[in-house]
Amino acid sequence: MPICVQKDLPAREILENENIFTMEPERSMHQDIRPLEICILNLMPLKEDTELQLLRSLSNTPLQINITFMTVKSHISRNTSANHLNQFYTSWYEIKDKRFDGLIITGAPVELLEYEEVDYWDEMTAIMDWSLTNVTSTLHVCWGAQAALYHHYGLNKHTFEDGKLFGVYRHRVRNRKDPLVRGFDDLFYIPHSRYTEVRKEDIHACAELKVLAEGDNKAGVCLCTAKEGRQVFLFGHPEYDRLTLDKEYKRDKEKGLDPALPVNYYPDDDPEQKPMLIWRSHANIIYTNWLDYYVYQSTPYDIGVSLSI
Repeated sequence: MPICVQKDLPAREILENENIFTMEPERSMHQDIRPLEICILNLMPLKEDTELQLLRSLSNTPLQINITFMTVKSHISRNTSANHLNQFYTSWYEIKDKRFDGLIITGAPVELLEYEEVDYWDEMTAIMDWSLTNVTSTLHVCWGAQAALYHHYGLNKHTFEDGKLFGVYRHRVRNRKDPLVRGFDDLFYIPHSRYTEVRKEDIHACAELKVLAEGDNKAGVCLCTAKEGRQVFLFGHPEYDRLTLDKEYKRDKEKGLDPALPVNYYPDDDPEQKPMLIWRSHANIIYTNWLDYYVYQSTPYDIGVSLSI
């Protein structure tokens, strides 16, 4: 089934060339079904790359999905044109009276700042509070997950003492009964690129959180939930494409930063070789299971019905 996005969104042409079914809003209005309303709060600097990655990840389901892209008003993006934002994005202030079946809050390159130092933190906390009553299930990704655990549960983040977590890390399913990990192998891989973590002992000690998967050694908790799936916290970037880490590594090399090689990424640790793609199948399962079990199966048919946690 299709992803419903605006006709002129640049990512749409790429998706259609990849044989991913997209639809413009005018056509979807003539179908006698209720599509899922999914909002994406895109905090990543390269917003068009993130749009494409997330739309790919959301496309592997028979459900029809209407996408609303949201950005924050209290921050000026330096890497995405104002024209693109004006054409394809809305703000929370324009949609705060609406309800959504699902919300994705992405990561952001602000993890080395204290939360209260982030220029859009007040707006971010207002959106997270709003999600408790206006969204059936919210998927928080990377820094978005850390921020939500801090805001909702008081869990602090900590900087890795031995440097950035960077590469493709192995994880192990810890709670196979949860539908979010249905179809997972015992072991799976997820890309990470971050300087901070919420320590796994703090997550395990929080009675309101259920740990579904965690990584070997440094990677820590990968996936946990709260409120019976109304809140999902994903600490890696399964939506990343094959070359995302490659671009980041080579960008930092060009800046003279001497970055470490991404772990489990290049064949023979040779950055001149094509990176190995070893996480795509589980990435698709994560997003499909979230849509199927925590959004579609839980959301009311009348999207105007009041929600509460």
